[in-house]
Amino acid sequence: MKRIITGLALLSASQVAMAGAAGGDAGCGWGNALFKGNSGTANHVLAGTTNSLFGNNTFGMTTGTNGCTTTSTLGYGGASAVSAIMNEFSEDVARGEGDALKTVAVLYGVEPADRDTFAQVMHENFAVIFPNEDVTANEMIASIEEVMKADPTLAKYIIS
Repeated sequence: MKRIITGLALLSASQVAMAGAAGGDAGCGWGNALFKGNSGTANHVLAGTTNSLFGNNTFGMTTGTNGCTTTSTLGYGGASAVSAIMNEFSEDVARGEGDALKTVAVLYGVEPADRDTFAQVMHENFAVIFPNEDVTANEMIASIEEVMKADPTLAKYIIS
């Protein structure tokens, strides 16, 4: 059950991230129009899901309709996805295995053949990634990336 929930969260996060590439928090398209003025994870996921189901982001970007624009700078929403599972991730890093650890590896694009290395390196560097109980998500992400850069197998997954 835990894997199903993690998979659904990852799917929803990826849908929102794809939708967000067009501009705006939940992206452009019918989903953004339908949930205009609302906030919170559920509304963003529903807006992203609506856009993904109908594929109207792509249409809007190519035709300049549906509130879409291609003039904004693209960003990456992976950091928010990683910070959303920070507590479970810290527990998995301490153990050296787990669904959140695998999810973060996937978010960083770590290939299946390198995921055991990712888990081992994260586990070995727990104190670096989580130096205290007050570490912020941004500090954790920066530490993950520094640890990955220092490892010959994982460095290729960090774009400098």
